[in-house]
Amino acid sequence: MNTVSPARIMEVGMAFWPAKVLLSAVELGLFTEIGASSKTGRELQDALGLHPRANPDFFDTLVALHFLERDGDGPEARYRNTVETALFLDRSNPHFIGGFLEMANARLYPFWGDLSEALRTGSPQNEVKHSGASMFAELYSKPERLEQFMDAMSGISAGNFLAFADKFDFSRYHTMCDVGGATGQLSMFVARKHPHLRCTSADLPAATAIAERKIAVAGLADRVSARPLDFFADPLPKADVITMGMILHDWNLEKKMHLIRAAYDALPAGGAFVVIENLIDDARRENAFGLMMSLNMLIEFGDAFDFTFADFSRWCREVGFSRTEVIPLAGPASAGVAYR
Repeated sequence: MNTVSPARIMEVGMAFWPAKVLLSAVELGLFTEIGASSKTGRELQDALGLHPRANPDFFDTLVALHFLERDGDGPEARYRNTVETALFLDRSNPHFIGGFLEMANARLYPFWGDLSEALRTGSPQNEVKHSGASMFAELYSKPERLEQFMDAMSGISAGNFLAFADKFDFSRYHTMCDVGGATGQLSMFVARKHPHLRCTSADLPAATAIAERKIAVAGLADRVSARPLDFFADPLPKADVITMGMILHDWNLEKKMHLIRAAYDALPAGGAFVVIENLIDDARRENAFGLMMSLNMLIEFGDAFDFTFADFSRWCREVGFSRTEVIPLAGPASAGVAYR
């Protein structure tokens, strides 16, 4: 007979403990400081400017959470990165995803403390609560913060974008426009994988300037361009494939439908509209990350929300798309595809 235990309740209820340990380690640059070397607790304490009380509890907690490895015991023990933290949390590694965790620590962590208020009021709990300016207005008013945010999103989107570039059949298409393309990352991944395509990354002017610089550094300016676009005020650029990576979930239903109609109008017959999102499973039972992302949209925007593939399919058919399909990507993310 199975014994009923509160262990999982306690694990989830206190999950902010391990989360904050990891987020603080990223904020302090711990994994980058260690790099490919190993260091004692005292060496890390001195390098990171920590109080003696942090040593060894902080470092040993990261060992117990499997974010660090340790050789030996006691004051002379040496700490090393794990395979995962060396790959993804050392800033010198091109696979670094810590930018998103830095953003989560600086922005989302305190905002999620007000989730109960968001659930009661339906109102956002981010910068708008304190300054009256929307999240995007705040970001676009500070170029350095905008680029930090975009780099953070690039870090967590890379796996999904690479999977999409690999899995989607681009053979019968010649042009792609990534709407809300931020740094141009998706366009660059697709262009590298499919040399016959010409890609455009379209976003607001401040983002376009960032994308142009990154596209030039990547040596792809001959096949990838960046152009300014206000996708609620301007028609979308004509293209065979129109993509939106983590864009549609930022808006309420009225604005979602505006974007879907705009994509339909910009596509030729046979063209494809693709959204890359953490699509919630149709029964709304399994994709916990997608569901929590939808709660994050409540925190950020109030009336914005994530959605299922069935939702996406229904909206697209309502606009006039002929058929839809879903392509699983990395982790909880999928590509919803609608064909004109």
